Amino acid sequence: MAYLKAIEAGADVVDCAISTMSMSTSQPPVESIVAALQGTVYDTGLDLEILSELAQYFQEVRSHYTEFDKASPTPDANVLRYQIPGGMISNFISQLREQGQIDKLPAVLDEVPRVKADMGHPPLVTPSSQIVGTQAVFNVLLGERYKIVTNEVKDYFRGLYGKPPAPVDPEIQKKVIGDEEPIKDRPADHIEPGYQKAKEELGHLYTKEEDVLSYALFPPQAKKFLQERLAARTGVDQNLLEQSQKDHPMGYMPV
Repeated sequence: MAYLKAIEAGADVVDCAISTMSMSTSQPPVESIVAALQGTVYDTGLDLEILSELAQYFQEVRSHYTEFDKASPTPDANVLRYQIPGGMISNFISQLREQGQIDKLPAVLDEVPRVKADMGHPPLVTPSSQIVGTQAVFNVLLGERYKIVTNEVKDYFRGLYGKPPAPVDPEIQKKVIGDEEPIKDRPADHIEPGYQKAKEELGHLYTKEEDVLSYALFPPQAKKFLQERLAARTGVDQNLLEQSQKDHPMGYMPV
């Protein structure tokens, strides 16, 4: 229903999943949406016969991952009350099962809206969904709310994630960060500029601004990628070159 209303309101794209990988914590089945739109001005033109073949293929694929397939096969209408995305539920189920506390899942789901309200109703998308979800798990498993507080929750109440959409609970804030005064300005203004430093660390590896930004965000992964890209262009293994420079800083001297 939500998808159909979104389409009628002008949405260009809706995110679906093939039926055998859909529902529960996943997206609605693409076949149902395609069928519902057939013969309308929103007809997708997708072939249900081909989609059926894809569904059978992924049914077989899914059978190989049953040990990770933790979500309930039936819809949970309480998600409307919990207001949490499917990915959060999957994480909760996995975490609680690993700790032998799966029976605490309903309590954790009930705790999420309370933590969300304490924190001024941040949107439950990355990273705030993980911040809220982890704190909710701690609150339930430890039997006391905010007995242990994650560093991310502390930073959130300090204002390092920006201004919350609504006021935070002042009592919870005091419990989390004491008398510390949250920042009111732009969080990034409290971080040392890193662009020039990233350029210097990359040296000859970068060729454009995107390379520097990638390295600033994901240093190990970006550097490895840039090294491999340069090696492919030059035919020189940059890892071996860097190691030889460390082992022989003076270079090789003829005997």
